[in-house]
Amino acid sequence: QVQLVESGGGLVQAGGSLRLSCAVSGSIFSINGMGWYRQAPGKQRELVATITSSGSTNYADSVKGRFTISRDNAKNTVYLQMNSLKPEDTAVYYCNANLRRRSFSAGMDYWGKGTLVTVSS
Repeated sequence: QVQLVESGGGLVQAGGSLRLSCAVSGSIFSINGMGWYRQAPGKQRELVATITSSGSTNYADSVKGRFTISRDNAKNTVYLQMNSLKPEDTAVYYCNANLRRRSFSAGMDYWGKGTLVTVSS
């Protein structure tokens, strides 16, 4: 059983900061890419940021310069530091991990249940 558990969401005023965490637990051989996605009310889920196992990062244009993704491989945890938050950042944020459960397994995507971030104006 693999679990991804997000934490750190909440209500913040515009211009404020939040830090999201996502811990991966269970029977895991290795974790490849990890990332954060978000889904605002009435909209499709969209990519926020990704990070490879070696630390290469990718960001959506809308968050570049404001959000920073990082990971702690020893803790199987990925973080999202969100600064200068805007009302349009309001969404449920989902953690994603592509991981292998066995050495001979192909990588598969797993998702957390999401954490709500609300930015008030």
